[in-house]
Amino acid sequence: MELDVAGVVRVHVSAPDGRTLTVRYCRTGALLGVLSLYAEPFVMPVTIQAVVDSDLVAIRPAVVRRLADRDLRVARALLLELSERAAAFAAEIGGSAFSSVRQRVARHLLDLATHRQRGSELIAQVSQQELADAVGTVREVVVRALRELRHGDVLETRRGGIRIVAPDRLLAEAYPQPPDWNSGP
Repeated sequence: MELDVAGVVRVHVSAPDGRTLTVRYCRTGALLGVLSLYAEPFVMPVTIQAVVDSDLVAIRPAVVRRLADRDLRVARALLLELSERAAAFAAEIGGSAFSSVRQRVARHLLDLATHRQRGSELIAQVSQQELADAVGTVREVVVRALRELRHGDVLETRRGGIRIVAPDRLLAEAYPQPPDWNSGP
């Protein structure tokens, strides 16, 4: 188990062919490895990668379990964390399985850019290959999605990153509104 005390860590799964899919970004204060805390010798089938310089503090699972046994507040905090992780993973499965590459690219760009936001400018410092790896596709497909978003005046690609020109429109791309089945024709 680890605690992120500084930086951003990407948690991703890998396919046998080398493709990856990001399932979580952990920022300062996030706990990693809670899902495996009580499932020894369970090992999470994920890889952890620092997105920016990061500091993690390793915590021995046995120590955390002893604290939870003695202090209801620790046990409750762990239950809340487990509930949030399970809900987030379930949402990510749906988001990855049922969303388009363009939606996944938009979500990933927003996530990266808002983390490093300075002032009002949003820039995601990511290469096209890194973006493809993060959303579980190939570079050529990402290039096509970026071109469409660029032609729609949603973003600009430049050396050193991707500038988000219209964050509200990129957000609408990332999380489109589901149809309202209760409204009439």
